[in-house]
Amino acid sequence: MSPKATKDVVSTGIETNAERWHFDIYAILEGAQELYFGDEVQINVNLVEVVKMGKNKPDKCYLSPTKRRGVERRSLIWAPVKGKKLLGDKLNCGIPDTCASLDCPICSVYGGLQAGTKTLIGRLVHGGGVAIQELDPVEKQRAMHPSLIHKEKEDNPMPFKRQYNEPGLLYPVYNHCLSITDNEFSTVAYAFLDSLARIGAGNPKGVRIYEDERYFKGGPLLVVDRYLAPLGKRPTISPSLSEVDAALKQFADAAGQVTKGENFNRRTGKEALTFLQEQSTLFVMKHLEG
Repeated sequence: MSPKATKDVVSTGIETNAERWHFDIYAILEGAQELYFGDEVQINVNLVEVVKMGKNKPDKCYLSPTKRRGVERRSLIWAPVKGKKLLGDKLNCGIPDTCASLDCPICSVYGGLQAGTKTLIGRLVHGGGVAIQELDPVEKQRAMHPSLIHKEKEDNPMPFKRQYNEPGLLYPVYNHCLSITDNEFSTVAYAFLDSLARIGAGNPKGVRIYEDERYFKGGPLLVVDRYLAPLGKRPTISPSLSEVDAALKQFADAAGQVTKGENFNRRTGKEALTFLQEQSTLFVMKHLEG
């Protein structure tokens, strides 16, 4: 995309008159119930997504970062504007018809594409999603009923099988923001929190931020960094770990390792959650209340 020819825009295409930071969100999510996040359909079976861990090692269930990103974007597009329409309608921005505008709070962070015309590169990337525990998907029988309100005699349900991730699986996930303003981060915070109840394909849906009283004073296993200099150890979990206690300890230990210096701020647990909620409120005030 060719940047506008103004003094506030340089060759990067990003406005330079606002203070920018890197932001990271690290969290451990728990599937509070069985969860279906589809991968592919074989003969009469809907399969969940799994990751191969190597020779002679069992596969692990997977919460795809790409699909999680899609849920977050839809949370923004379908966000209700007070007394009016949805945010996507207000901005004339949707899927696949994104507006790809730097002024759009969605596209400016998540990126946008108008095929053959304009591309806006996103500055938010998603990672993680490999389950900690080695629990195989559970396969259950389901029936696909006709969609008509009045069922005719010959409209019999179509039986099929679907795999589900077992309840209680823990998924380490990470969101990384590159050179965004505090105002733009409010979009990320709102989308991250709002999407938690909507993650999954079909029903049931939803995950929660995992809590453990041994870490972060009983608060959620959540870390939010705002920085210029990367002075904190990244609280990521090795996919090879399958023992929950060992994985949680690795996360908490890394979260506590910060080199003293300027231009780095790390929030953990309840403080991190409060910060995301405050940023979400700013997003609502700016984009959804009028």
